[in-house]
Amino acid sequence: MANRVAGLAHVQVAAPAGCEPEARRFYGELLGLEEISKPKALGPSGGVWFACGAQELHVGVATRFVAATKAHPALRVADAAALDDLAERLRRADAPVEPDDRLPGLRRFYTRDPWGNRLEFVSYA
Repeated sequence: MANRVAGLAHVQVAAPAGCEPEARRFYGELLGLEEISKPKALGPSGGVWFACGAQELHVGVATRFVAATKAHPALRVADAAALDDLAERLRRADAPVEPDDRLPGLRRFYTRDPWGNRLEFVSYA
C-alpha cells in the first residue's frame, strides 16, 4: 500500500470554552506535559497543545462539549515506579485513579481530566 499510515501525530481531547487555565494545571503541572505553541491561525479557537513524547496532545474547545467517558488516549509512562508516582500525584490532587489489571504484562490505570474525559496511563515494565 502506497499510502500507509506512518504513526500518530496527535490526539485531541475536547473541553468546554474557558478551559485553558485548568488544562494548563492538569495536563501541564499535574501530568508534567510541556505546553507547545499553537499555530497563530488556530489561536482564536481556544484550547492548549502539549508535547507528549514524539506526539502531541491537544485540548480543543468544543462548543457543545460532552466528555468522552469511554473513548480515551492511553499515555505511556516510563516505568512502573513512574506510573505509581503519577497515580499518587493524581490522588493527592483529588483526581480519580482506577487501577486495571486485566491485561497480563501491562500495568495501567484510568483517570478523568477536569471535564470528565477518560485517560489511561500504562507502563510495560
